[in-house]
Amino acid sequence: MNSIWPQNYKLVFILSLVWLVPGIASAQPAGVTTSYTDHPIFDRFPDSEITSVEFDEDVNYQLVLSGLQRTRGVVTPDDSVRLRGDVTKIVYEVSQEFTGEDVFQFFSEQIQEKNYTELFSCTGRGCGSSNYWANDIFRKRILYGPERNQYYLAMRADNGLENPPHIALYIITRSNRRIYAYLEIVEVGGAQIRIDVIEANDLLEILQAQGSVIVPNLSFVTDNTLSAESDLTPIADMLRGDPSINVYLVAHLGGAEPLDTLMSRSLARAELLKRQLENLGIAADRVIARGVGPLAPVCGLVDCSDRVEIVLSQ
Repeated sequence: MNSIWPQNYKLVFILSLVWLVPGIASAQPAGVTTSYTDHPIFDRFPDSEITSVEFDEDVNYQLVLSGLQRTRGVVTPDDSVRLRGDVTKIVYEVSQEFTGEDVFQFFSEQIQEKNYTELFSCTGRGCGSSNYWANDIFRKRILYGPERNQYYLAMRADNGLENPPHIALYIITRSNRRIYAYLEIVEVGGAQIRIDVIEANDLLEILQAQGSVIVPNLSFVTDNTLSAESDLTPIADMLRGDPSINVYLVAHLGGAEPLDTLMSRSLARAELLKRQLENLGIAADRVIARGVGPLAPVCGLVDCSDRVEIVLSQ
């Protein structure tokens, strides 16, 4: 009797969460939509999803044009070019139905179709250590994987501009079989478009069409503190733009901690966001905070176990 009860209790508990947050059950199986759009310079690989976008303004950028090696403790390429401009950084996760070679071939064909100029490419061990690329060049730990599973392309987008954009593309299949394609787009004359900026109208359109959307530009220092880069203004603008809608803020949190701890921590995150929205002028009764910990793990293709999701209240 004692061994059966905890499992039955957990099942009832999960079902009660679904009942408490209507819309989460229907939104999750199809995958939760992020609000980022592609940069116009490249089409995304089919069955891939943007997991993050960053933008660095007016930086001194080193475009690598060779494999990597470590000399006197410093990772350096044999050849590179220095550029100064705005840099857009995009991480895509690709469906595991495909391979890194499929993704590499897809982008290689785009280069030919768009008449871009390939400056350098390498594959596998010919690129050097994946650790160097992930941690020293791109500073993205998620890009680390077996050396045999990596691809790199450096190119110039000859699109008629006086200072054409340059692009670095890195593709890796990690040991857990997750496939990532990473783009750094350097626009020397200044960015033509900023895809990291999310408009309230975009959020509202996705929310009404899909029933849910992942909160963009959000990260936590602690469960009760947002990072300085986090911005809830688009959400507040969206809610002000349509006073008829109410929403759930559903915080998801994975990890090895006990279920009760993850549930409590995720609720604290959701309640923090609710308070922040109240400070931005959103009425408290329009936002319901919920924390589901790791109990609703499905999220399309992206690795988003620590996401916060806006769910339209029915």
